Amino acid sequence: MGMNIIVCMKLVPDPEGPPESFEVGAEDNRVVVKGLPPVANPYDENALEAAIRTKESPGEAQGARITLLSMGKSFSRAVLLKAMATGVDDSLLVEGDNLDAQQLDSFTTATLIAAAIRRLEFDLILTGRQASDTNSGQVGLGIAQLLGIPAVTNARKVEVSKGKVLVERVLPDGYELVEAPLPALVTVSHEVGDLRYPALAAIKASKQLPQTVLSPGDLEVELAPVGIVERVGLAAPSRERNCAMVSGETLEEAGGKLAERLHADRVV
Repeated sequence: MGMNIIVCMKLVPDPEGPPESFEVGAEDNRVVVKGLPPVANPYDENALEAAIRTKESPGEAQGARITLLSMGKSFSRAVLLKAMATGVDDSLLVEGDNLDAQQLDSFTTATLIAAAIRRLEFDLILTGRQASDTNSGQVGLGIAQLLGIPAVTNARKVEVSKGKVLVERVLPDGYELVEAPLPALVTVSHEVGDLRYPALAAIKASKQLPQTVLSPGDLEVELAPVGIVERVGLAAPSRERNCAMVSGETLEEAGGKLAERLHADRVV
């Protein structure tokens, strides 16, 4: 039997959008996004690229089947089709009005995604290291915990060999090589590289790929009425700029005063 890879992908507001497109609602602790189209989470695109490279590599993972899994209140089909056109074989979408990303904590999200994954055959699950809208980096590890499988974080390279996944895991000063038995989950970092751009013909052909759409009720998961994480406050960061002019009769004097000021302010 061939290998099955699941790639989890979240649709997020475009992180490259202008700051004025984001407003903080202090009353309900929500970020209001205005005029920005959704895009695929960039880190999840890295995970998809890692999956495609694994599928293309020689060895037991060659020709693996890739399933794209996404969950949300609503989806931009155009964004999903573009992602699927890069080398995905089918997709599973969990869609519902109560799946507002801003209202779901990481544990609830991981619980629902893990329940969806249990309906599929899988050997390897790939996710982005974090989502660009929350930056929590918790969902991937939560999925692994709920499924009872090993997890490796912050991968810059992923290989499959002899029933194991070999991961080059990013460290502040280099990387370490980690090995885990399959099935396993790996969170992928941007060091893997950007997702390839699909050809127009592939995007058109992706409309014919198998797609399953489920509601939260189909997952038969009993969730708590409220999440286990309470958001007590949300505010835009305050930005203060203080400008101090340093002068001197000569460049040497001005430079000396600047050095004294930087030292007093503990900049150097």
